[in-house]
Amino acid sequence: MPKIKTKSSAKKRFKMTASGKVKVAAAGKRHGMIKRTSKFVRNARGTMVLCDPDARIVKRYMPYQR
Repeated sequence: MPKIKTKSSAKKRFKMTASGKVKVAAAGKRHGMIKRTSKFVRNARGTMVLCDPDARIVKRYMPYQR
């Protein structure tokens, strides 16, 4: 059987946790930090887990990461 292709963009942006959830970095932190509030920058630190509807889409892009 042929293999299913993985989306390279998803492979670079998302990681899977041991329990099968999708981990993602916070959005809106690449540039323009001066105009962001300190609260926003603090809360956007580190990684977060995607909600279930979005995680379902990402899991379809990465079939072998389950």
